[in-house]
Amino acid sequence: MNRNTKINALLLLVVAALAVLPLALGLGDHKEEPFTGADAEAETAITEIEPDYEPWFSPLYEPPSGEIESALFAVQAALGAGVLAYYFGVHRGRRQGEERALARQDAPDTGSAASAPSAPSAESTSAGPAAERA
Repeated sequence: MNRNTKINALLLLVVAALAVLPLALGLGDHKEEPFTGADAEAETAITEIEPDYEPWFSPLYEPPSGEIESALFAVQAALGAGVLAYYFGVHRGRRQGEERALARQDAPDTGSAASAPSAPSAESTSAGPAAERA
């Protein structure tokens, strides 16, 4: 196994462990909603500290259900991942293009004699322009 394969396998194992371990260890079992988001946790903490707290502003759009809110969040995450993937792809493509251009400049010019225009042969100069047109 080469080095990149080992790194990819290790990263996949770490991601799987991050997804499975909280469930297997029972983290959050003592809570009513064990895996709520940070917004809900912050709201709970604020209302415990300051029960009369009034929010400074209200959301621009309040989805009608939690499922729609989750779907919108998934769309937002997918768009963000797409933008990041596009950026990294363009960056990598530019870097590879620059490397290829530098490699072409540094390579010895072996094919330059074949691509350079050759001198006219004796046949074409003796026959004149009429032979070239025929």
